[in-house]
Amino acid sequence: MTARYDPITFEIIQNSLQAAADEMFAALRHTAMSAIIYEVLDMGTGITDREGELAGSGAGIPAFVGVLDKTVKRVIEKYGPSNEIEPGDIFITNDPYTGGVTHLNDVILTMPVFYNGEIVAWTANIAHWNDVGGMVPGSMSTNATEIFQEGIILSAVKLFSRGQPIRSVFDILTSNCRMPDFLTGDLWAQVASVRVGERRVLEIVNKYGKDVFLQAVKDYLDYGEQVSLDAIRRLPKGVYELVEPQDNGPDYVVKIEITDNEFIIDLTGNPDQDKGPFNMSRDEAITACQIAFKGITSPERIANGGTFRPLKVLTRKGSVFDPIYPAAMGIYYEITIRLHDLIVRCLAEKIPELLPAGGFASVCGTLFGGIHPDTGRPYAVIEPELGGWGGSPTKDGNSGQFSALHGETYNCPAEVAEARYGVTVDYLSFHDEEGGAGYHRGGKGVRIDYRIRSDNAWLTVAYTRSKVLPWPLLGGEPGSPNHVIIERANGEKERYSVVSGLTLNTNDIIRVMTGTGAGWGNPLERPVEKVVEDVRNEYITPAIAEKSYGVIIDPETFEVLGFTNGRKQ
Repeated sequence: MTARYDPITFEIIQNSLQAAADEMFAALRHTAMSAIIYEVLDMGTGITDREGELAGSGAGIPAFVGVLDKTVKRVIEKYGPSNEIEPGDIFITNDPYTGGVTHLNDVILTMPVFYNGEIVAWTANIAHWNDVGGMVPGSMSTNATEIFQEGIILSAVKLFSRGQPIRSVFDILTSNCRMPDFLTGDLWAQVASVRVGERRVLEIVNKYGKDVFLQAVKDYLDYGEQVSLDAIRRLPKGVYELVEPQDNGPDYVVKIEITDNEFIIDLTGNPDQDKGPFNMSRDEAITACQIAFKGITSPERIANGGTFRPLKVLTRKGSVFDPIYPAAMGIYYEITIRLHDLIVRCLAEKIPELLPAGGFASVCGTLFGGIHPDTGRPYAVIEPELGGWGGSPTKDGNSGQFSALHGETYNCPAEVAEARYGVTVDYLSFHDEEGGAGYHRGGKGVRIDYRIRSDNAWLTVAYTRSKVLPWPLLGGEPGSPNHVIIERANGEKERYSVVSGLTLNTNDIIRVMTGTGAGWGNPLERPVEKVVEDVRNEYITPAIAEKSYGVIIDPETFEVLGFTNGRKQ
């Protein structure tokens, strides 16, 4: 060892970094202006080592936390050789091709932490901004064909120089946004967050010394690698492949090879990049693979830069998982979930005793906005929606949760939505659509009704798992689809899974219907008392109990009247 310290000091430093990242998260949450950040928590925070390897992460969306190290490395690559990184600098990026990783609405700030003139770490955060310009309000259009149509592009730009804001950059940002006051509020919240992280890291370094700090971080990354290697060695070795059709037509393909010390995900056989915004950057493809890898190997243990050293990801330039500039990427998040779900399904069908069936597996991002009927100001909403997870080897799927990939986020309370936006939330409950029967049934999807309160509002959605349903295991039934029903004020109804800029008027209703997860195991083997309990709790109807589970139940007394479908009691 270069520096001498005891194991307790090692643990204290690592837990202190985690606490610092959590404090960054709290600072961002409590000072942001947009509900998508402070209520939904559509954000993430983290601390990297001086080379950009993730060393500590706060709460938030895993797919967000997983991009921060990639951003820092791009900033170092761009500015490091020219010695343009100085104390107090803050960099901003949203360009998927230059460290932004996701799409233009997700804005990342990162800050170097200097100690005696030397960089010892970086702090970083990411948050979704309501609007960054582009061809439509909310900046996310399913009709975009190039990234220039999706908003202002920030390619790792210096935002602060030696602690002072660069006013011209601030002016450019606010001039390219339909909601500049929200942008300004959220931006300063992110500035406060990276500065909090810088302060806490310096406290750790001052207390234990630079050499001890750097060695502790290095050892922690090495430990993360060892945890992954130990987990890989417990997995069944071999090559696994899966081809899965997608809602929009093409098949996605994955080949996974597990050896004694590597986990190789080969995506080279996938289709060419989408002509619209249904693409994801290579960095984001790596992030999706990292999340799947972590969930399959050691979900209960640490996650840092060392964790993913045994993971190798292969892509093909010009494909949907590695597009060529200037391909649009506004709906990248659905492709991220499709890739994550593809990897999990590939292995789940080989080792169903270890993994769950498919869930609704979509962000179900619901974007709508217009002019607030009470204030006359523009508003824009982006709501990720709740849905059902698949049944697992040990229990029923979770109901009314965000996609597993979406992490520690929350739905926006109806009271907040009604106060901040020009809508009324008329209805929120589990729905009773058919699907997801199994020995362990899938978790329930939800129905949410948003009533529009002003004319000339707009709606954009891009849901997947609307045609290709959540996948079952070991004889379970598929789940139900994700979709939106528009109920017009005159009673007419329209159904969508993908639509951009749909005009809505007063008293039109956006009815979100998210998928129920798929079932795990034969539903005819589900204990009768659990079927009765499901009917009593209105998770399923008596008709579904008879059709899928073979149990005839009196809807008033909940007594079992008989059995069908060859079911044995």
